[in-house]
Amino acid sequence: MEQVVYSNTNYCIYEADERCLMELSEFIVRENYKHHSMDAIDADIAIETNEVFNEEHHYIQNSKIFIARNTCGKLIGSIRVFKWNRKDILPIQKIFNINPLEYIGADCSYSYWHIGRFAIDSYTGLSTVALFKQLMSLAIEPIVHDSNSFMIAEIDSKLLKVMNALGISTVTIGKPMLYLASETIPVYSTKQGLSNFYNKHERLKYPFRPTQKCNLSCI
Repeated sequence: MEQVVYSNTNYCIYEADERCLMELSEFIVRENYKHHSMDAIDADIAIETNEVFNEEHHYIQNSKIFIARNTCGKLIGSIRVFKWNRKDILPIQKIFNINPLEYIGADCSYSYWHIGRFAIDSYTGLSTVALFKQLMSLAIEPIVHDSNSFMIAEIDSKLLKVMNALGISTVTIGKPMLYLASETIPVYSTKQGLSNFYNKHERLKYPFRPTQKCNLSCI
């Protein structure tokens, strides 16, 4: 089921469930290769799509997934957030061998949220920065409303520069590695490091009202 959380004349943003996972996984992999490498073959994309799908299916019970669709229903953006239970293996542990409890702290009052699967189709003709702000505001909302909270993420190096320029303060905790065809950097952010961005852009989430419908019709 997909529930509309934001709507304008060009696209809708939905909170989605596990039924979108395969479509989401393929979108993420193809967008990463489209932006960073033109050498991918279908076999590579299929393998990595299945890997992303299996990983996201493992986290699904604790996840909030936000996807954007254009007026034709095509997926054009995504992001996912979940609260870490300190038991499941995080992507940052699998890819970088980094345990947040060792790098940030194991205080029992700390809560850790992982943000990932961010992707935007830059060929839609729409403002990718505006869509980024909306998706990121939705994803970090539970973090800024939690106490003693931290965001954990593995972020494309170019996107990280954009995030920092937009007011999201991050701390790098490892060396870059190639992941899904892009240079990826492990970072974390405190609740305070996210709050300036969230407070500035929170309003972007609310042009939609429950009585509205998101009409999908190709023009």
